[in-house]
Amino acid sequence: MITKYMSRRDRLLIIPVVALIVAQIFFDLKIPEYMQSMTYALQTGTTLDAISRDGVGMIVCALLSLVASLSAGTIIAFIAASFGRTLRHEIYSKSQGLSADDIATLTVASLITRTTGDIKEVQVFVSTALQTVIKAPILSVWAIAKISGGGWQWTVATAGCVIFLVAAISLITYLSIKYFDRAQKLTDSLNSETRESVLGSKVVRAYNAEEFQCQKFEKASNDMLDNYMGLFHVRFPLFMLPSVVSNFLTASIYWIGAVLISSASGAGEQMVLFSDMIAFSSYGLQVLNAFVMIADFIRDYPRVIVSVRRVEEVLGFEPSIAYVSSVPSAGSPRVQFENVSFRYPGTTRDALSEVSFCVEPGSTLGIIGQTGCGKSTVAKLLQRSYDADGGSIEIGGVAVSDYPRSMLKSRMAYVPQEAKLFSGTVRENVNFGDTEDQRTDEDVWKALEDAQAADFVRAMPEGLDTVISQHGRELSGGQRQRLSIARALCRRSEILILDDSFSALDMATESRLVSAVREGMPGTTKIIISQRVRSIISADRILVLDEGRVAGYGDHETLMRTCPKYAGIVSTQMEARRWPYRCVLKG
Repeated sequence: MITKYMSRRDRLLIIPVVALIVAQIFFDLKIPEYMQSMTYALQTGTTLDAISRDGVGMIVCALLSLVASLSAGTIIAFIAASFGRTLRHEIYSKSQGLSADDIATLTVASLITRTTGDIKEVQVFVSTALQTVIKAPILSVWAIAKISGGGWQWTVATAGCVIFLVAAISLITYLSIKYFDRAQKLTDSLNSETRESVLGSKVVRAYNAEEFQCQKFEKASNDMLDNYMGLFHVRFPLFMLPSVVSNFLTASIYWIGAVLISSASGAGEQMVLFSDMIAFSSYGLQVLNAFVMIADFIRDYPRVIVSVRRVEEVLGFEPSIAYVSSVPSAGSPRVQFENVSFRYPGTTRDALSEVSFCVEPGSTLGIIGQTGCGKSTVAKLLQRSYDADGGSIEIGGVAVSDYPRSMLKSRMAYVPQEAKLFSGTVRENVNFGDTEDQRTDEDVWKALEDAQAADFVRAMPEGLDTVISQHGRELSGGQRQRLSIARALCRRSEILILDDSFSALDMATESRLVSAVREGMPGTTKIIISQRVRSIISADRILVLDEGRVAGYGDHETLMRTCPKYAGIVSTQMEARRWPYRCVLKG
């Protein structure tokens, strides 16, 4: 199945590769003929000119064989590299369409290994396979045809060596399959441990857990070492087997030739046998070389077939969430949840249970509740990171399941709890997405102003052209959050989702930011998820969640009278003398 990803251009390039390999084989098999002629000429005392002509012919054939081999190798390397690039692109594109549950099933560490190590194995194997599949059969058949008229004793010796070599390598290959299969899983485990240690380095140091993490890494590393040592013990004979068999075949041909020559009746017959022996030894080694190539192909097959299966598993993976291709006639950005229930895969408790609410276009919904009550789950279901188990979720009167993926994502901008920044300039991080060419630097600065990030960006050495690292390690938590919010504001989507995105901001900055969002995006449907009352206190509607259920729904004043859960949160977080209930959204 995986070969279908080879482009038509790459398939057409195989034609000149076949022609070049055939030419190489022709010149390689022509050289023994010159050797036989030169040997016979030396024995019969032929003039030096005749011998020189044969020598020049050998050199010309060798040079032409070299040119053909290099040309074929260059084209094959290009085909393999192009094929590897296509596979990496396909896996990356596939991973972009996977849901959060799909990613958890495949695991991030495994996807990284499959995109890098496994595809590299496949790419190298393709270059080897093209050489072997084309060259080995032609070379073996052609060389056997050349020696078919030789002594049967030499033929039997050659056939015996070939059969022994193929049988030995096939047995070793069969025994090594389980080691290759385990090696890829151990690589995933090692990548996972490395990734955890690097990304969680601050936590590891804070809890003085370096030794614990080192022990986990050492165990994964030792498991891989033990597996590869077992593989080495099984495959060790392969490193010397072809050389040993080649030397044995050469010795056998010369030993048989010595016997035949000593029993020949006359000097003329002895000279013919001697020249035939020289040519046969060369042709016999060519036959053996063809089968060595096939044996190498078989030897590498178990390692590669494991990688191929892992790549095919991703390419053939059926996403748990299927998107439609037809484009609906969606209306306004009105968001509605109707009796929505959802349970995360592998859990026994509902994350949401019969949740209903409605957000009119241009209005603001605040969602509040204790940790783990299902606030972020609402955002995930709205973006269709998961499908609801029950109820309906609609945007503009159309169910989210009836939207094509690109259309659904284009209608909303999302800011997650943890600010996500990419390596690149500030401009590239803020003006981000499929419509970046439709926005100018003025739009970027407007978004930065609204997100209260313009001042510190202007203070940077290069302004918008300042390069920041992945995750923005050189920035503070508040700066990262504001740049992440600016990215969402710059997009000017119909729906804005802020998922606890103000946690690192001070009270005054948060107030100015929310006011800027209200004034600068009057037609945008806004959903603000927070654990802090001051972030959502003046929203048009507030949804109070408690263990996945709706504990209250209404504006602040209504909830203070009718929802003890909300009133308790307010009394815990605020004191009337220190924090008046002023409206940060309505001014």
